[in-house]
Amino acid sequence: MNLRTKKILILAAFACFVLASSALAEDAFHTAPKKTWWQLFQATGPVGWLMVITSMTGTAFVIEHLVNVRREKIAPTPLAQDLQALIEEGQYDEAIELCDQEGGYLSNLVGSALRMRAAGYAEMVNSLEQAAAEEQFKLQTKVSYLSLIGNIGPLLGLLGTVTGMIASFQVIENLKAPTPKDLATGVYESLVNTTMGLFIGIVFLTSFFLYKNKVTAMSLSINLQAVELLSSMVGKDEIKH
Repeated sequence: MNLRTKKILILAAFACFVLASSALAEDAFHTAPKKTWWQLFQATGPVGWLMVITSMTGTAFVIEHLVNVRREKIAPTPLAQDLQALIEEGQYDEAIELCDQEGGYLSNLVGSALRMRAAGYAEMVNSLEQAAAEEQFKLQTKVSYLSLIGNIGPLLGLLGTVTGMIASFQVIENLKAPTPKDLATGVYESLVNTTMGLFIGIVFLTSFFLYKNKVTAMSLSINLQAVELLSSMVGKDEIKH
């Protein structure tokens, strides 16, 4: 038997060994019982419940923002039309009264500006800008809680990782020859908590940046709309009275 034949036989034997090992591993993979999502969650311990509460709070904020952080909610088109009609007719007191009744972003801007009409148009615009800064700050503060939730989630996941490692080391300390199965509970606690924390961070930080950009664009648009509503008052002597 020459050297070439020996090499071929060795390669063939090695290939058979690899195929047999793969088949055994695949069979073991299919026969090994898998943990359910509920079983994985049970491994997280108290930290897992804290993350559930955190995610529920964040979800409530997202739903609330979907309902209230909308253009038609803070600057409804019928209100803008009514204010435009009153301003063009010179009924400024009625316009202020309407702003006080309706409330909201656009109403507060126009109402603040109209109250300064005796000081002239420049002072009206200055008052509008101050009110706009305040209203935008309120909206940004409102959506910033999503950022808080998004940052708390990974920190709780890290806390769960540490508690899981502590549990694993306690097993190592108490058992003379711990097996992988003995350490599995602590490892599961670490990994599942980490996964949940990262998921919370990804979801709510993404939501925060989406809402932040939405609030910025919406605020600029409403600010320009408020200035346009007042543009008909430029040069009118009666605004000083």
